[in-house]
Amino acid sequence: MNSWDRILLNTSRGTFEIFVKGEGEPLCVTHHYSEFNETGDYFAETFTNSHKVYLVNLREAGKSEKATEHFQLSMLESIFDLEEIRESLKFEKWGFAGHSTGGMLGIIYGIYFSNSLLFNVIVGSAAREYMTFSENCIYNSQHPQFERMQDLTIKLQRSDLSIENRKELTVERTKLSLFNSSRYQELFSLNIHKKISGTRMNYFNREVQVYDVTRKLVLISTPTIIMCGKYDVQCPIEYSLELNELIPNSKLIVFNRSNHYPFLEEANMFKNELNIFLKENIINCL
Repeated sequence: MNSWDRILLNTSRGTFEIFVKGEGEPLCVTHHYSEFNETGDYFAETFTNSHKVYLVNLREAGKSEKATEHFQLSMLESIFDLEEIRESLKFEKWGFAGHSTGGMLGIIYGIYFSNSLLFNVIVGSAAREYMTFSENCIYNSQHPQFERMQDLTIKLQRSDLSIENRKELTVERTKLSLFNSSRYQELFSLNIHKKISGTRMNYFNREVQVYDVTRKLVLISTPTIIMCGKYDVQCPIEYSLELNELIPNSKLIVFNRSNHYPFLEEANMFKNELNIFLKENIINCL
């Protein structure tokens, strides 16, 4: 597997570290608190055969700009940064794809800047806080795996972890979100590794408590596909059903043998459904 090309992009809002791979129409991929590197990202890799993917490290992630004010780590400010990146790259429009908290950013992006997007791919995500009211969520205290997930997440934020310990903890954490945990080695076989930005995650853990943009979903006008595993324990399927109900002209695809990673667990179906969606919608956006 080829590595990703790294660029440092200077913008009026600061310098951002971006990893680029693929050919075709431009597509932005990011995650709210992941820290990417030249090995890329499993979700982003899904799109490199059809698009030129720009994998963005947000503020406080990797070598990207630091935050001088706490509010600069918010979802909305992150979208302002992505818009400045788009303009600095001189794209009139680009696509966006987000998984999990990356999908939340895609939702905010669609609400405020649909005119900047060719299309929007939202995978395993939600338009409001998803822990308190769903016992199907692994971050809900009533979920049987709640305590273990909390412990693993906290440990992974430590900066003094050895590479081997970080790998072991990451594997265990990921297995909690697979439909069939025995497939881990098969699904995650590439030399891809990334970190968590503790600074960004800590801010997100506060912001998500008041996160609810459901009443603004009607403002999204860009073509949007919502994709979710039927057994998603991180952002349970009821939140994807809600997105599909409230976003105008959206399309929902449910993966019946997937948890939080349908783009790996049912990779062929994921790519086929994505291609159908793009063929149906992209011509009207160019």
